[in-house]
Amino acid sequence: MQVSKGKFITLEGVDGAGKSTHLGWLIEHLRARGHVVVQTREPGGTPLGEKLRELLLHEAMHLETEALLMFAARREHLEQVIKPAISRGDWVVCDRFTDASFAYQGGGRGLSVEKLGQLETWVQGDLQPDLTLLFDLPIDIAAQRMAGAERQLDRFEQEKTDFHERVRAAYLARAAEMPGRVRIIDSRQTLEQIQKQLEQILSSD
Repeated sequence: MQVSKGKFITLEGVDGAGKSTHLGWLIEHLRARGHVVVQTREPGGTPLGEKLRELLLHEAMHLETEALLMFAARREHLEQVIKPAISRGDWVVCDRFTDASFAYQGGGRGLSVEKLGQLETWVQGDLQPDLTLLFDLPIDIAAQRMAGAERQLDRFEQEKTDFHERVRAAYLARAAEMPGRVRIIDSRQTLEQIQKQLEQILSSD
């Protein structure tokens, strides 16, 4: 009997946009529909990837080093976790993926889209998420939410407002390029409104 191919869903958004808030609900919703769900994140997702995550979130480094390490962790993640799960017929839900590299290293830091595109093709070939949920929020509101965080902020979260504005703009540009894959969620809505929108998107996908 042939196993049906799994699905790959990613969650994206500026820091403070609320994707982590909805991650758990999304996974439970999919499991309730009978899917086997693998929850993972980037950078990270594998033992090597988690070690690279610590470096990426807390150690200063050259922009190109940062991008290369992101994609190195992603390559391991794809081979060890994402591709095997999809092949088994599982659904993979990942907190950030390549769109984040275009947003943070590209929009935020200024690395060329051409270089990011070369890395994307090299590392993942033609593999793209089946669905990307982009949680969008004005940066001033996102900053207010982050100010209430009861933890130490990483070096991306500590960046100034103009950095986060560029990240948001890059995310929205990426969504405009790929409207069939990237669905924008207005994070100013109530929790109930967002969950209803997510249900609608998942039922039609």
